[in-house]
Amino acid sequence: MKAIGLYRYLPINDPESLIDLEIDTPTPTGHDLLVRVQAISVNPVDTKIRAPKPQQEQSPKILGWDVAGIVEQTGPECQLFKPGDEVYYAGSVARPGGNSQLHLVEETIVGHKPKSLSFAQAAALPLTSLTAWEGLFDRLEISKDAASNAGKSILIIGAAGGVGSIATQLAHFAGLKVIGTASRPETIQWAKDHGADETINHHQPFGEQLKALGLASVDYIFCLNSTDKHWDNMVDTIAPQGKICSIVETHGPLNLSALQPKSATFVWEFMFTRSLFHTSDMIKQHQILDTLAEMIDSGKIKTTLTERVSPINAANLRAVHAKLEAGNTIGKIVLENFN
Repeated sequence: MKAIGLYRYLPINDPESLIDLEIDTPTPTGHDLLVRVQAISVNPVDTKIRAPKPQQEQSPKILGWDVAGIVEQTGPECQLFKPGDEVYYAGSVARPGGNSQLHLVEETIVGHKPKSLSFAQAAALPLTSLTAWEGLFDRLEISKDAASNAGKSILIIGAAGGVGSIATQLAHFAGLKVIGTASRPETIQWAKDHGADETINHHQPFGEQLKALGLASVDYIFCLNSTDKHWDNMVDTIAPQGKICSIVETHGPLNLSALQPKSATFVWEFMFTRSLFHTSDMIKQHQILDTLAEMIDSGKIKTTLTERVSPINAANLRAVHAKLEAGNTIGKIVLENFN
């Protein structure tokens, strides 16, 4: 079957950084589904894993952790899906990614594709939606009951990106006052179209901008861009006993002691934790994706697809990686249709 992968970790402008491959079709065992891939999306995790390094692979490394497709076969222990079911999922970073015509994935982290969406629209959602949901409701422990969140606020740093585009929608649905960071007219508009009540500029100090909006502090902060860069601003603007969650690794130590006077909480969100460690609640990702599908089909949440690319091949995938690395994308880019 066709796939796209790498043997060497190279700059994206090198044609060997991602190459077209022919690999064997895997066989599903246990709780695995064999999915015929219809569409894929690209996330920063793809570019980070692919980034230049001395390591070389003996067998091809397949990336890709956003898939929408059709179940082709099921393992003997599968109970949640059957052949022909339309699905969407992010998969596991510990296994080969979904940049292949057929892909193995454990059913407990797979959701039924929203009926109202095309495969391309659905492929834009899994990784970012799971990250946003887990960050807001599992890590920050925000209630999903809008009435209980009356008067509470959240600052979402990077509101126009892939995760931010979902997080703003979910936070708005949860009844929070949502302040997103954005700096360009198009990203400001995108953030407001996706649930942000207000925006501030992440290139300027947060405190004065929040005061201009009538806020002395915020109850929650969800950091989706440069934890290092925004740390002092987050410490300054988080409310006493507030909570901060970040998805972006640091390049040096953080001064956690700065949060002590406020008894503030700092917590990480890594969407692959459940599948990487096979946690006892791993099936929750299946449940989250199914719940999100219901919310999408009822019009409460919308896809964040902004660009479609066809077909799925190495040249097109390299071009999309390059766009993500440039750092100016809004929403999600999806590739569809293997030749």
